[in-house]
Amino acid sequence: MQIIRPTSVKPFSLLGEVEGRIVLSGDRMMFLLVELPPRGVVPEHSHPHEQMGLCLRGRAEFRSEDERTVVEEGMFYRFRSGEKHSVTSLIDSPCLFLDVFSPPREDYLERARQ
Repeated sequence: MQIIRPTSVKPFSLLGEVEGRIVLSGDRMMFLLVELPPRGVVPEHSHPHEQMGLCLRGRAEFRSEDERTVVEEGMFYRFRSGEKHSVTSLIDSPCLFLDVFSPPREDYLERARQ
């Protein structure tokens, strides 16, 4: 069994002021807390990993290849493997998301080790 307090995990930069904390990572999935700064943006990107998540705090516009949706606290989301997507915070305080990746993101594991 593994139990983690998110505050005990050192954050690392995902992109500019966007921070991530890998709270758990196993053989086939990873839990990543993502803090998006006020009015922050994660530009359009894609990755081979399947991504699902939950908005824990805040309000943001999620864009995919063919859709725009406002995601608020308590809402879940999913991006297919290879799907282009972006996120823009709509509020003046930080947003917090729990992202789940499968398989785990090796690039994030490497950054977290530094």
